[in-house]
Amino acid sequence: MPARRAIPLLPRSLRVGEEQVKAYAELSGDYNPLHLDEDFARGTPHGARIAHGTLSLNLLWQSIAATYGDDAIAGCTLEVRFIKPVYLDDTVITRSADAEDADGTLAVSVENQRGETVISGRLRLAA
Repeated sequence: MPARRAIPLLPRSLRVGEEQVKAYAELSGDYNPLHLDEDFARGTPHGARIAHGTLSLNLLWQSIAATYGDDAIAGCTLEVRFIKPVYLDDTVITRSADAEDADGTLAVSVENQRGETVISGRLRLAA
């Protein structure tokens, strides 16, 4: 059976603030000081605290669910690369290509408010 035809994702956006990062740390159990301790983070190559990469990835899952329904998540394949960090006070938004490629995949991404790609990926829906 052929895969379901991909349509452009319904965009979802999120302003990543202190509250979101702390809530995500509690939810995920990831208390890395890079996300939570400003003094520690200042001494890293990032120079400031960054959000958990999977926080932005979850926004992409929300966009997929909003577009195709919750059932589609169970049968899809999503391959991603984390490209840039998301800093506190960034706003991230999900994006996709207008149509799927010949191989049946849809290019998807998460961008920050400056239009920089922070996550890029490929979505393939199940039949």
